[in-house]
Amino acid sequence: MPLPIEITDYNPRWPDSFAVVRDRLAHVLGVLTHRIEHVGSTAVPGLPAKPVIDIDVVIRTRDDLPAVIARLQAAGYHHRGDLGITGREALHTPPNTPAHHLYVCAADNPELERHLRFRDVLRTHPQTAQAYAALKRSLAAKFRTNRDAYTESKTTFIEQVLAKAIADVESQGHSTALSARRTDPP
Repeated sequence: MPLPIEITDYNPRWPDSFAVVRDRLAHVLGVLTHRIEHVGSTAVPGLPAKPVIDIDVVIRTRDDLPAVIARLQAAGYHHRGDLGITGREALHTPPNTPAHHLYVCAADNPELERHLRFRDVLRTHPQTAQAYAALKRSLAAKFRTNRDAYTESKTTFIEQVLAKAIADVESQGHSTALSARRTDPP
């Protein structure tokens, strides 16, 4: 039987857990990494979340991906492929590390920009973060062990937040790479 979806109150140790993994990844990857980002709900102070750190390893170009995957596999990670998100590779984490999801993508990847924009909106808009927290808790109760339904049910909220963030930037006269790349409606 699948494990239930667990949403816990914000843990102020999550940034420290991220730092531990980030430092290990930086050591393993060296110059192959452009930067390492803490994304997802655990990256938003005060936001309840599943107690698993989401990490995006950003590489300069997809050409570096084979070397990055090789180094991560040597460090105990298992490559899982893109899991349906083109340009973002997922890796299963090794035992005896803080609980985390690891993704690798190039700096110009639209999914990376979406992760960062959504995280930043939640960090700077407490009412949006509170609404997202309430949604996550209700969906976790509704879908208890159905992670796919839980994740899919958050999509409309996330797309609305991203669309508003893009509209706000554009109304201020700034163009965004994300809006320029979007060709499909949210």
